[in-house]
Amino acid sequence: MKTMHFATVALLISSGLAYAAAPTSHWGSSADPVVRHITEVETLWSDTNCGPAQAKLKAAVAHDFQGTSPRGMRYDRSFALGSGTNRDCHLQQVKVHFFGDALAVVYGNESYMANKKHGSESKVCLAWTDTWLKRHDQWQIVAAQDNDVRCK
Repeated sequence: MKTMHFATVALLISSGLAYAAAPTSHWGSSADPVVRHITEVETLWSDTNCGPAQAKLKAAVAHDFQGTSPRGMRYDRSFALGSGTNRDCHLQQVKVHFFGDALAVVYGNESYMANKKHGSESKVCLAWTDTWLKRHDQWQIVAAQDNDVRCK
């Protein structure tokens, strides 16, 4: 019985320590320089649907980056930094949620006019979630999930 009591106490103490060590989370403010940096880079990334990737974006996409397209296909850093030939790219919303000092989940929406075969165009709207990680004092995008949504 003493062993069971000791095990219960040890479990409760270790659970409490794990909870106490868990990182706090908070939504980023537009006044936060990190949020401004992330928003700037996300804008540059959205703009790659309409042209080449800028150097600041290239530095922010991690070498081990992995993304998932709206069709469920995985893509890597080189695909993420590809150049699009669409027009009218717009980043509409970015919300940053921090988990501790080195992890952020970024939620956003964007749209662009996609060039189709035979010269036609159609509006594409995406809702996405990007994961940012602070490594060696630099914030980088390590993962992305993109979803097609109905354009409003």
